Amino acid sequence: MLEGIKVIEMATYIAAPGAGGILADWGADVVKIEPLAGCPMRYTMRNVGAEHLKGSPIFDLDNRGKKGLAIDTSKPEGVAAVKRLVKDADVFITNVRPGGLERAGLDYESLKQVNPRLVYASVTGYGLEGADRDRPGFDIAAFYARSGVGWLQTVKGKEPVTLRTGIGDHTTSMATVGGILAALVERQKTGTGRLVEASLLRAGIYAAGSDTAVQLRYGKLGSTKSRHEALMPISNFFQTKDTWIVIVPRQGTVDWTAVCRAIGRPELETDERFDNPKKRRANAAELVDILDAAFAAHDVEYWRAKLDAEDIIWAPLMRPADVFADPQAHAAGAYVTVPEEDGSGTYLAPASPIRFPGYDDTPKSASPALGQHTLETLQAAGFTDAEIAALRSSGAIS
Repeated sequence: MLEGIKVIEMATYIAAPGAGGILADWGADVVKIEPLAGCPMRYTMRNVGAEHLKGSPIFDLDNRGKKGLAIDTSKPEGVAAVKRLVKDADVFITNVRPGGLERAGLDYESLKQVNPRLVYASVTGYGLEGADRDRPGFDIAAFYARSGVGWLQTVKGKEPVTLRTGIGDHTTSMATVGGILAALVERQKTGTGRLVEASLLRAGIYAAGSDTAVQLRYGKLGSTKSRHEALMPISNFFQTKDTWIVIVPRQGTVDWTAVCRAIGRPELETDERFDNPKKRRANAAELVDILDAAFAAHDVEYWRAKLDAEDIIWAPLMRPADVFADPQAHAAGAYVTVPEEDGSGTYLAPASPIRFPGYDDTPKSASPALGQHTLETLQAAGFTDAEIAALRSSGAIS
């Protein structure tokens, strides 16, 4: 789909490489530039004492299908090499902090002089303006804690829970891809590129936008309640005989009636403690106890039949291993086959988030080894042997 689109990615960790990874899955030619020591995510397994495991799945997910270069951009020769690669690129993606890019001459204002058609995607923790523009910001800090998402996920009176690896990053990756594609469409009409600015903070605020909108409009927002204090007690998690399920009622009274029928307690619908939303909220603890007892009596397959018969929105709470065993995840195209780095076979990994029926989004190659394609990419860009030798002599490449 994006064949012929050339992307230069100068980024580490997850959010920006995730955007480049999606573009690579969709056919773009993505060249990844890393520092000579490599992206820290290459060494995740080693850093947790699991170096015996093959590969680095967190790194591999976001970097499959790319070509890998290792260039030291702290050296002027390295900066000059990057600028030369940018001359005929369509997209430049980076998560290097703004001040560092400006000092190196690799910020948007500098690179648009090299290539006015360039779509330049900046991915930061906190944005390109303001006092914190150069503050480092991983997703658990900028996306989760500072955006309000973490507070919203914390039950009142309880300790905060952490965010699992890359959730805020990958949310920002998807947003960044949307911005890049919009800018490419604009470029078709204007002939010029533009700066695309993504930040973990802004993505987090938007991800929590439904609650944030309430706060902004009314100046107040309810805290996250425990199961027995829920504003809508039937919008809740319930433990069946073998697993947890979640029920998500539609607005109105339809699903209250349906839940009463599903659990075999139709009399609850007109019970004076529960016969309208305000009363159900006031008597939430009592109602949740009643529902807990009902759902605990049978396993999830029993409740699947009952809840589906009433067209109630629900789902089991599943571990990733359970999700992989779920045929619906496969039907949705949620996994792709990726080549092993050494060519010995293939393995399964999560697919990119959008499916294009009829388009083969199987990654064209494994994630690159550190600096694997430095020489061939420079040669393809017109660097002579003498120029490559000079880069090596200066320490800009190894």
